[in-house]
Amino acid sequence: MSIKVFADGANIEGMLDMYREGNVQGFTTNPSLMKKGGVTDYRAFAKEVLSQIKDLPVSFEVFADDFEGMEAEAREIATWAENVYVKIPALNTKGESTKDLVRKLSHDGIKINVTTLFTNEQISDFIEAVSPDVPSIISIFAGRIADTGVDPLPVVADAVKLAAPKPQCEILWASTRELLNIFQAESVGCQIITVQNSILAKRKNVGKDLFEYSLDTVRGFNKDAQALGFHILP
Repeated sequence: MSIKVFADGANIEGMLDMYREGNVQGFTTNPSLMKKGGVTDYRAFAKEVLSQIKDLPVSFEVFADDFEGMEAEAREIATWAENVYVKIPALNTKGESTKDLVRKLSHDGIKINVTTLFTNEQISDFIEAVSPDVPSIISIFAGRIADTGVDPLPVVADAVKLAAPKPQCEILWASTRELLNIFQAESVGCQIITVQNSILAKRKNVGKDLFEYSLDTVRGFNKDAQALGFHILP
């Protein structure tokens, strides 16, 4: 497949395992994943990751909620390594867009990963904001869009077309829910998708005969029923 798979997580051992196995083409993190992963020192964690992963893009997110703080943190994170992308949320907790900040940072040569994008207006604003001469990523939370009952495919497809005049600007399918999403994202020309380890593990089923899969499933159910000793009839 031509689409690049990025691993989404903050467990350094898992990240390094995937890096060594060559199963992914980049990495992303976020504050929630840091919390889940038990990270207590952000800078130390990032430095350790970057000391091992030097040739693939790695995204680290700002934590500040005000624009001045975001800018200061972004400029600091950008100095950590050449392969770093700075994740900037599309808006702060007050609902204020960060597009002007993204424009400033991107045109100053900082590689930006704009995250938490949901609406067509947001996507258009940030594709317009990033510099055509500096690599950038537009992260559309397709899985969460789908959770609302809205089909994310047209949203992502439109974003890919809108970003086409800026080849350095790549569209990323975020919040992946199932393996099929990888094929869906690639079908509309999306360049990157973030995938959890549990979903990546399902790639072994790609191309599997569906009848054989049906038979394997029945055998699995039967084995569990036998192990439980279930009886319906007296």
